[in-house]
Amino acid sequence: MKLNIYNIEGKDTGEKIELNDSIFGLEPNDHAIYLDVKQYMANNRQGTHKAKTRGEISGSTRKLKRQKGTGTARSGSIKSPVFVGGGRAFGPVPRDYSFKLNKKVKQLARKSALSYKAKNNNIIIVEDFNFDQPKTKNIITLNNNLKINDKKSLLVLSEQNKNIYLSSRNLTNHNVVIMSELTTYDIMKASTLVLVKSSVDVLDKMFTN
Repeated sequence: MKLNIYNIEGKDTGEKIELNDSIFGLEPNDHAIYLDVKQYMANNRQGTHKAKTRGEISGSTRKLKRQKGTGTARSGSIKSPVFVGGGRAFGPVPRDYSFKLNKKVKQLARKSALSYKAKNNNIIIVEDFNFDQPKTKNIITLNNNLKINDKKSLLVLSEQNKNIYLSSRNLTNHNVVIMSELTTYDIMKASTLVLVKSSVDVLDKMFTN
């Protein structure tokens, strides 16, 4: 498919760019997207939750009452989970939530996410640009020109650009990422994907090598 290329003023430059159908035109695989997003979120979990068991809380180990003849259930230490202030039974312990996902599945997930964006016409191509200095106003102006100021947008660059990154840091609905760090989660979370022209070539090389 072909898309028009816009400048930072939001005007059509008259140029068009051909998007690779093997990346932007395949039949999306929902399960691959689910697995990749699940892995991304799992890998970001700290897993530092912890509750004390009966062996870890402070307290006496004295037997509270005699074993038989009380008419109630037998009981031992005050640290038992059945008493207020006792240890927790089967409580959470620190663990690692991350899991392995095959490289081809992750690639298929990203291609599927990009295909969804292309299918729904939620991709905008802009020519390469730079800011003289970091200013949030520059990104706001860019989004207004592209008519995406009220949407969650993701600007994808071909390489690191400090001024562009710092300009968008204070905006809640706008993120900036370089192509090599683009994830399925980022693509699916954004309503509109804004790609600079050079990032499309980087994307082709990523999936063809």
